[in-house]
Amino acid sequence: MQTPSTQRTGLLFGFAAYGMWGLLPLYWHALSDIGAGEVLAHRMVWSLPTAVLILALLRRWSWVTALVRQPRKLALVVLASAVISLNWGLFIWAVSTDKVLESSLGYFINPLVSIAFGVLLLRERLRLAQWAAVAVGAAAVVVMTVAYGKLPWLSLCLAFSFATYGLIKKHVKLDGVAGFSAETAVQFLPALGFLLYLGSRGDSSFATGGLGTTVLLAFAGVATALPLIFFGSAAVRLPLSTIGLLQYLAPAFMFLLGLTVFGEEMPPERWAGFGLVWVALTILTWDALRTARRGRAELRAAARRAREETAEAAAAEAAGTAVAGTAVAGTAVAGAAER
Repeated sequence: MQTPSTQRTGLLFGFAAYGMWGLLPLYWHALSDIGAGEVLAHRMVWSLPTAVLILALLRRWSWVTALVRQPRKLALVVLASAVISLNWGLFIWAVSTDKVLESSLGYFINPLVSIAFGVLLLRERLRLAQWAAVAVGAAAVVVMTVAYGKLPWLSLCLAFSFATYGLIKKHVKLDGVAGFSAETAVQFLPALGFLLYLGSRGDSSFATGGLGTTVLLAFAGVATALPLIFFGSAAVRLPLSTIGLLQYLAPAFMFLLGLTVFGEEMPPERWAGFGLVWVALTILTWDALRTARRGRAELRAAARRAREETAEAAAAEAAGTAVAGTAVAGTAVAGAAER
């Protein structure tokens, strides 16, 4: 049973993780004068030494040998690396081109896409409320298509790529630090090759963009790893339902940044689209909380029945022992009388 102190600590870690993810647009916006491809490559290159440092501190290397001996799982890690690279690259490009609101919409839509994947690919059965949430989410996409005058491809690409990444991770079954380390190991050489190519052409910004730019690029790995570590610490301390609620913090922060800090336009049609997405997420959250509450009630009822059955069995055993004792005593008395 988790103590209140453990849950409070978990909430702090959860707020830190999703808060940092939600504020990442500020980090990438500070590098918006540099090409998104170069920023992405630096994020990949500097993530590997960060991962190695974390593994050294935790002394967790045993998973490496096991992974290398499983070609299928290794192939899935490579695929996950490619998908998350696409997601990272799109997000960095979106921030540099003032599309933070569209990005936040993508991460709001992501839970709905994950549910759709569960139905289509994993043959999961949805409850009525989940079907309603997916339907409202689909209506939101239609409204946003009208609002933008085109399909919101950036939001959909971010949502589908991250949902695909989650689906692959479900099959890889590596924890946060190990998965992050394996994926950055795959990304390292291609990213380093690209940076060396830029340097050979004199197009690298790492040494020519000033001290601030150099520091930001070098710490891109830390900015990537730190929220992941906080998330892992929160995940082991909090119920899944709480983690599910916290995940909306990141796109909410992105939305507020796009609206206030970056001053992106938000016409009434976009408000309508976002409103529908929020309605869908409200339905989804309500259903998740209701299901979790019902599950806890069923567990308590099962535990109560088990205790009652144990008590009844103990009482029956005690009664049987008493009867047997009486019979033995009666036999002894009868034997004494015969003598």
